[in-house]
Amino acid sequence: METTNKLKDINEVLEFLYKEFPQCFKQKDGIKPLKVGIFKDIAERIEGSDKVSKTQVRQALRKYTSNWRYLEAVTKSEFRIDLDGNQGEKVEQEHIDHAQKALEESRAKMAKRKKQQRPRQDSDAKSFKKKPAHASKAGDKNASTANKPAKVVPAKRSGKIEPLPATEVKVNNKVKVKLGQALVNAVITEVNKDDVHVELVTGMQVKTKADSLYIV
Repeated sequence: METTNKLKDINEVLEFLYKEFPQCFKQKDGIKPLKVGIFKDIAERIEGSDKVSKTQVRQALRKYTSNWRYLEAVTKSEFRIDLDGNQGEKVEQEHIDHAQKALEESRAKMAKRKKQQRPRQDSDAKSFKKKPAHASKAGDKNASTANKPAKVVPAKRSGKIEPLPATEVKVNNKVKVKLGQALVNAVITEVNKDDVHVELVTGMQVKTKADSLYIV
């Protein structure tokens, strides 16, 4: 009886991509922005693979393209690359701006988490010291103010926002997708009944619904 050896952990899938496409995927040094639509190219190359599925590749791509090193590469590189490491299309300014914003937001969230953990650690340390209660509270308040990360203000949108007609929900069509309260440019990569897969300008793969898509 034959058995399949599908990889289960996303990090293992990333390792598979590093080994299968060494000129494209890098762990640390030499990271470059990926070609827009690279998921389709990967899907064609791994067709019939008993190690990874398309869903796993999507998840791995999402993790890879949301990494700080990758986002920094988008802001600093002039061109994108394909699976073989060949130079492709130029990185557009809009994509650079989006990557910079995503990087700032991610770093702000990390700073916020660290700040939330710090009061608990400070409290444990202060329990061994004899200090007036009011002095401790004042110190905590000042420390909180000093370490508060700068607020990331989303870019203001202008112009009328129109939902994407059902007839335009097609593969390769450029759209705007609603993520939270923001609209981000993307390209439709797959349509599966009510689910629509899109690739953001940073290369991240996202599954959404047709009613979250808008005309560019």
